[in-house]
Amino acid sequence: MSAQHSSPRSPLDLFVSFTLIALQGFGGVLAIVQREIVEKKCWLTPEEFVEEWAVAQIMPGPNVVNLSLMIGARHFGLRGALAALAGMLVLPLLIVLLLGILYTEFAHHPGVVGAMRGMGAVAAGLIIATGLKMFAGLAHNPLGKALSGFFGVACFAGIALFHVSLPIVLLGLGLPACILVYRKLRLSR
Repeated sequence: MSAQHSSPRSPLDLFVSFTLIALQGFGGVLAIVQREIVEKKCWLTPEEFVEEWAVAQIMPGPNVVNLSLMIGARHFGLRGALAALAGMLVLPLLIVLLLGILYTEFAHHPGVVGAMRGMGAVAAGLIIATGLKMFAGLAHNPLGKALSGFFGVACFAGIALFHVSLPIVLLGLGLPACILVYRKLRLSR
């Protein structure tokens, strides 16, 4: 991974890049976005990616779409945001429509049922692997890796194990985390 920071060349570069990202990770692109944007294109540092991803998660709408909008806007304003958004949505939308038509025909076929189960396991593995990669970006986070890890595990436990609703988890863990960061940053001035 290069430490050099670069930028997209044009809104068309954003459109093409996000189209390719969306097509590579059909059904969940976090792992692909992190690899492409941070490691290959160097449009964001690992720390910037973690920060942008955190903001994208609390905004309404799909996380990766929010991230594409933020990256596009950062480089080319409204034109960049729209180009990145179009890249994330246009071709995948057409594919989803086509797959929806095909799925209604073959949904009960044993091969299709098995493929869906297998894709679920792959998706879980990608999420875990990406979380571990993103953990490295917390090195300079004011909370530090240990406390950030604690909040991550507590969030997972609250949602996955105890079935607490997302807004309650965000308030219950996000508010104390924000207060801790605020205090640590204020003390470091």
